[in-house]
Amino acid sequence: MPAAPAVRRTVFVDGVRTPFGRARPDGLYGHTRADDLAVKTVRELLRRHPQLPPERVDEVAIAATTQAGDQGLTLGRTVGVLAGLPRSVPGYAIDRMCAGAMTAVTNLAGQIGVGAADVALAGGVEHMGHHPMGFDADPNPRFLSERLVAADALNMGVTAENLHDRDAGLTRERADAYGVASQRKYADALAAGKIDPDLVPVATRDPERGWGLATADEPPRPGTTVEAIAALPTPFRPGGRVTAGTSAPLTDGATACLLAAEDTAAELGLPVRMRLVSFAYAGVEPEIMGVGPVPATHRALERAGLTIDDIGLFEINEAFAVQVLAFLDAFGIADDDPRVNPYGGAIAVGHPLASSGVRLMTQLARQFAERPEVRYGLTTMCVGLGQGGTVIWENPHHAEYEPTATTAAGAAPIDEEVAP
Repeated sequence: MPAAPAVRRTVFVDGVRTPFGRARPDGLYGHTRADDLAVKTVRELLRRHPQLPPERVDEVAIAATTQAGDQGLTLGRTVGVLAGLPRSVPGYAIDRMCAGAMTAVTNLAGQIGVGAADVALAGGVEHMGHHPMGFDADPNPRFLSERLVAADALNMGVTAENLHDRDAGLTRERADAYGVASQRKYADALAAGKIDPDLVPVATRDPERGWGLATADEPPRPGTTVEAIAALPTPFRPGGRVTAGTSAPLTDGATACLLAAEDTAAELGLPVRMRLVSFAYAGVEPEIMGVGPVPATHRALERAGLTIDDIGLFEINEAFAVQVLAFLDAFGIADDDPRVNPYGGAIAVGHPLASSGVRLMTQLARQFAERPEVRYGLTTMCVGLGQGGTVIWENPHHAEYEPTATTAAGAAPIDEEVAP
């Protein structure tokens, strides 16, 4: 039998996203197609990296949770064609709810690892204004009739309330403080110029207002205070603890990233912003889906031969503040640890479901460039119906980073910046 080929290393070349908009008729993208948002991100990656011949892209994987209407029809293929990639480039759609784009990245990393692809595009889009979460879904009645899950497991806000119930230490006061901190950190990062470089301006059209240009995120609420959040109602349970101030808002947006084998990046002169070290997904009880990142992170760390103390930066998706707090408690990390979501998170910027995984990665890559002393970071998120996903990354700016021999001779500068 022929020997199994060595697994090749996958690197994160670049990531971009559209500005995120509020999912409502008068939001940024109320009259913009979902697939057009995804096309914009793919085109921007190709524009920023002219040294990449489009025909060298081997696969396009685009995620969406609701694969219908302008989010249907095999997004990876349709977005690739609309973005101007050669017809020879295949593509597919993927769904793991909130972890859709994350799964697109890890699936393509597997293809790259075994030599089935050299260069690939991964991303996600969610137009929650056109496709509200769960819209037109038809859960099998056996879930409830056979008591496979509780009725509230299908309502993400209720599962967040269940997390509060699970641990008396997960108080509303902690969640409120965390929600305010997310808004503040995002505002600080925006003012420091750390958000705009990853944004792709999007032309918008409104029947009443005419043409416009989306250049900034719409959901953030700078100046939010604990006092203001404390007065908000609890929509998921009377007298509950989860509010709009401690939840990610309903959001429209798209993300995309460029992945490559490390040796191919060297060949083509593509920058290396991160190296994928390991990843893992795990299932948990759907009623407390927010704890999913905990077992997923344990698995990813074990596979990488690392411990939580080796992780110098954490990008945790903020579906709900309580979900992040449960993760921090599980690993003995303080609520205000500066390693956690330095640019703020989804509570401030929004969470367009299947697209958010690549936003986390893009932000981590930028933080790696700022923090060469940090060797490892992770991106993690909970997933509806009781799952979690975690990806561990290595910082190529770190002194102990060792590129492969073929890369060391010809890689592009890892701190390369391309003007947006």
